[in-house]
Amino acid sequence: MSILSFIIIPIMVLGIIFYGYYKKVDLYSSFIEGAKEGIESAISIFPYTVSMVFAVNVFLHSGVLSYVFSFVSDLFNNIIPVSIIPMALLRPISGSASMVIMTDIFNSLGPDSFAGRLASVMQGSTDTTLYVITLYFGSVGITKIRYALKAGLFADVIGIIMSIILVSLVFGI
Repeated sequence: MSILSFIIIPIMVLGIIFYGYYKKVDLYSSFIEGAKEGIESAISIFPYTVSMVFAVNVFLHSGVLSYVFSFVSDLFNNIIPVSIIPMALLRPISGSASMVIMTDIFNSLGPDSFAGRLASVMQGSTDTTLYVITLYFGSVGITKIRYALKAGLFADVIGIIMSIILVSLVFGI
């Protein structure tokens, strides 16, 4: 298996080169054109990325989360570990913040603990909805997001609930 993983990318690259040669495509010009478009895309996305990072940092450092966490932890204390609550609330906002919380859970409770397993499943079952909507909709100039935010946050809530249910059923509390 490890040999396959080392050779699969070179085989794919060679396959693309041979296919382009077979179709008589100027590969170098096509590559340069794609690289130019990639740089243009990165430059057009950059302001939206910076604004989202700024907004997330303001939200994280404002103290609002401490208040929300204290209120929510009292409600869910008997259902899930308290250390999961910040991750569940931050996951739709910031992937890196939720990853830091998951790493902290791994370091303090262990990756094989109930909280560690729940954090892992939750990380894979949800998305950074606000980040995705801000970045992708903003980079292409869409100002009316219609139902995308509602659908994305609903999917996150379902992902969180199903993570709790499935990890509880498979691994027990």
